[in-house]
Amino acid sequence: MSEEIKKCIQNAHNPITDLTFGKSVEIKDKESLQLTIKFPYQGFESEISQALKPCFKDKHAQIKTQIRTHKTKKGIDSIEGVKNIIAVASGKGGVGKSTVTVMLAKSLQKLGARVAILDADIYGPSMPRMLGDYGKPTSPDNKSFIAVNADGIQSMSLGYMIDEESPAIWRGSMITKALMQMVEETRWDDVDYLLIDLPPGTGDIQLTMVQKIPVTATVVVTTPQDISMIDAQKAFAMFEKVEIPVLGVIENMSVFTCPNCNHESHIFGEGAADKMLKKFDTHLLGQLPLNINIRQNMDEGTPENVWGIDSEISQKGLLVAMKVGQLLAQLPVDINKDIPELKLHNL
Repeated sequence: MSEEIKKCIQNAHNPITDLTFGKSVEIKDKESLQLTIKFPYQGFESEISQALKPCFKDKHAQIKTQIRTHKTKKGIDSIEGVKNIIAVASGKGGVGKSTVTVMLAKSLQKLGARVAILDADIYGPSMPRMLGDYGKPTSPDNKSFIAVNADGIQSMSLGYMIDEESPAIWRGSMITKALMQMVEETRWDDVDYLLIDLPPGTGDIQLTMVQKIPVTATVVVTTPQDISMIDAQKAFAMFEKVEIPVLGVIENMSVFTCPNCNHESHIFGEGAADKMLKKFDTHLLGQLPLNINIRQNMDEGTPENVWGIDSEISQKGLLVAMKVGQLLAQLPVDINKDIPELKLHNL
C-alpha cells in the first residue's frame, strides 16, 4: 500500500461524526487492503465504506471491526473481562448524568458493542430503576458476582442489593471498599466498554477511581447553565490533573421543543458547552434535548423505548456514542502513565 493511500484513509472524514479517522483505522495488510476499524459502527456500514472508498480507487478493501484494549496507569491491574473503562462525570448533581450513561450504553450496544454499567453513586444508585427490574446479582461461589443482565447490558449497582428507599449511611472507607468490590468481584463477560456512572464532585469515589481502577478515559456532562458549567470545569480540570484523557463534553437538556408548536426554548440558557470547549480545547460530543419521553422512560425503566428505536432522539444518541468510540480508538494503546500523586487539601 502506498503512503498516499494510507494518508488518505487517515485524513478521510467519518460522515457520521465528522471526525477524521486518524488512528481509529488500522491497516492490517498493505497488499490485500485489510482494514480494521477500532470503534463500533453497526448500521452505518455503507456510510463508512463510502467515505473510505475514494482512497482505494479501483481496488477492493476488506473492512472489519475490532475494539482494542487500552492499557492505562502503571501498577494498576486490568479488570478481567473488560477492554475499556469510560467514566461519566459531572461537577454537580441534577445534570442527568445517569440518563446520559444509559443513553451511551444503549447506543453503543445498538452500534454493535458489548457494554456494561457500573453504578458508582453509592448514596443515590439509580441504575436499577433506569434499566428496569431485572432481578439481583447472583453469586456462584459466594466470592464473586454475576452482573445483572439488563436487556443485554451487564449492570452492577448497590441499588440491586439494598432496598430502594434505604439510605446508605456509610463513611468514606466503606464507600471505597464497596466500589472496589463491585469492580473487581463482578464477573464481567467480554465487555468492550464498561461505563462508570460517577456521583457528582471530586471526592472519595473519584479519588479511588483514579488511584485503583484502570480508567481509559472520561466524558463530562453539563447542562447549558453557567453554574453547571462552572462545576463541570472542576471535574474536567481534575481529570486533566490526574492525566486521564477527557474525550469531550455532552450538553444535556440543551433545548426544549414544544410538542404542540415545535417552538424551541433554551430553558436552561445556552452557550455553557461552547465556553468549556474554548477553555479546554476539547470536543462537543453532542447536545441532548429536554424531552418528556426521555424522562418518562428513564423513570419507568424502559430505555429501549427511547434509544433502541429509530427516531430523531435516538439518532442523536448514536452520534454521541460513535464519537465517544472513535475518539477513544484514537488514543494510544499503551497510555501507561504513572499513578498521580494527589495532594489533598486540608481544612
